[in-house]
Amino acid sequence: MAVWKRLTTGLVALVIAGSFLVSTGCTRHPNEEQIRVMEEARAAALAAEKKLDETRQKCDQLDKQLQGKKAELEKAKKERELVKSRLENWSGE
Repeated sequence: MAVWKRLTTGLVALVIAGSFLVSTGCTRHPNEEQIRVMEEARAAALAAEKKLDETRQKCDQLDKQLQGKKAELEKAKKERELVKSRLENWSGE
């Protein structure tokens, strides 16, 4: 008796799930609204990719500028140390 009850419950659940699949209108071809939504999503994805590329390029530019500024800073530090050492030697004479 319990086996039949479980089997019947399973069959009813299967029929309900199947009816949901059939009632959603699964077709081979998308309708106009689905096509519109897909095109909007595609356009949004392309715009996001373009913005990402622009942001990456700007980030690369900023990294190059940062490296240049770091090189300038190192050069200035070396020059300062050189001037300090020459000043100490000049004062000491």
